[in-house]
Amino acid sequence: MDELVEVRRSRRARRWTLSVPWGAPTTLTVPASMSEGDVDRIVAAHRDWIVRERAKQRPRLRLDPAAVSETEARRAARELVTMLCDEEAEGLGVHWSRIVIRDQRSRWGSCSTRGTLSFNWRLVLAPFEVLDYVVVHELCHLREPNHSHRFWRLVESRRPGWRAQRDWLHEHGPELLAFRPAA
Repeated sequence: MDELVEVRRSRRARRWTLSVPWGAPTTLTVPASMSEGDVDRIVAAHRDWIVRERAKQRPRLRLDPAAVSETEARRAARELVTMLCDEEAEGLGVHWSRIVIRDQRSRWGSCSTRGTLSFNWRLVLAPFEVLDYVVVHELCHLREPNHSHRFWRLVESRRPGWRAQRDWLHEHGPELLAFRPAA
């Protein structure tokens, strides 16, 4: 397999980075001043690694783009997330101000200092326990706005099995983030 590598030159890059994103071309970002010869050597030296990374990207979730409506998935995500926030916020002693469902390319959720909780609509396509973990994770940020030991103890107190959900996201998340429903 001789995959084409997209080269991006950046004036801000200090060193090169190589990524093999799910469902997108392999990308090599290099400093603007790097020579073509150096670019070719990097690609050649990492060709086997690129092939191995692509081999890991076999679809496993069996998501059918024709069977998923983004509009309906967003609606379902909002309902489930709101329900979970209502159930969990009191037990955590926190208050959220707003829930936003987004089409994020690299995140599952976020929490603003003003209490806005944002979630990726694709979470509704994951097992319920995974969506539940992400919601509780973001609610915990309303008390602990970082990933300190105190934050993780708080998550653990609410969802003792959280590591299995995090591991599911590490394993299947790239495929889920790359999923696009049919238009």
